[in-house]
Amino acid sequence: MQQNRLFDDFARLMTDAAGAAQGVRREAETMVKAQIERMLRDMDVATREEVEVLRDLVASLRAQNDALTARVAALEATPAAAKPAETKLASKAKGTAPGDTATA
Repeated sequence: MQQNRLFDDFARLMTDAAGAAQGVRREAETMVKAQIERMLRDMDVATREEVEVLRDLVASLRAQNDALTARVAALEATPAAAKPAETKLASKAKGTAPGDTATA
């Protein structure tokens, strides 16, 4: 009986020690986490939300840039097609046909 009581006391002591160790571990984790958060705040590091907002903004701007690039290409192609018509009109106004090399 004496031996069982000794084992019970020892088991209770180990259980209490394990509980105390877990409490110390949780407290240490909390302190380390708070310290890291403070260091990141002092370093002015962007938060996840800020990075996500910037990523969405960049995607939007990239789409706008692609649309504007296509529009500029279309506008640049239009004057090239219109130039021969302009030269014909200008030639008719002068009284010569394009390709005529008549001297006046």
